[in-house]
Amino acid sequence: MFDLVPFGKRREDAFGQLMKSFSDAFNDDFFAPLKSSTLSFKTDIRETEQAYHVEAELPGFTKENINIDYAAPYLTIKAVHQEENNTEDTEKGHFVRKERRYGEYVRRFYVEDIDADAIDASLKDGLLKLEIPKRQRPEGRRIEIQSGE
Repeated sequence: MFDLVPFGKRREDAFGQLMKSFSDAFNDDFFAPLKSSTLSFKTDIRETEQAYHVEAELPGFTKENINIDYAAPYLTIKAVHQEENNTEDTEKGHFVRKERRYGEYVRRFYVEDIDADAIDASLKDGLLKLEIPKRQRPEGRRIEIQSGE
């Protein structure tokens, strides 16, 4: 049996559907899983002759929630946030509200020729500061050629 919708109306719906799917395809953020802003944190890195200075914004984290590892040549900063809010009706034992939030934020940096034993880290007001000293390279020296006699 034929559809009861007039032919012109059906064409508009098909065209509208085509435009909607075309629009959805381009409005969908294809690169969203690859963006680092969703599961990472903002970091500033400065370099001097003696060291690298890293400042990472980690508001709401305590030093117990942050882990810093160096496995040559990668420095990894990992912050884990785990929060649970409970509000309970104690008379009847029914939950009125129960919320959980969990997040793991990781950044890895490629650094080499550093003194891993002398890395210094501090956390104050949600700002993690790292001082990563560079390994001092020995200066070259001139080698005199002896006469072959």
